[in-house]
Amino acid sequence: MEKQVKAVTAKVISVKGECGVHKAGDVCTFTADGVQGKVCIHAMYSMLPKVFAMMYGAKFPWLQNPDVASHACPDGANPVIFEITRIYEG
Repeated sequence: MEKQVKAVTAKVISVKGECGVHKAGDVCTFTADGVQGKVCIHAMYSMLPKVFAMMYGAKFPWLQNPDVASHACPDGANPVIFEITRIYEG
């Protein structure tokens, strides 16, 4: 039986430059019911395809850990790097 994904988290790993929303260590959680935590709309919009793919079992062959991916926000002048992690039930 395949494990069920309970949530996907996005944790801020680093902020270079200035970001008025995020700081290192911030975490937001995506579930089938919604989003908990603070995430700017620009970062959220850019990471949603990866979040949904991870929530519904996508496999990315280039990842060392199939349940953890990195994601950069689209602000090239002030990049925020997120760690996207799949969280399983149980």
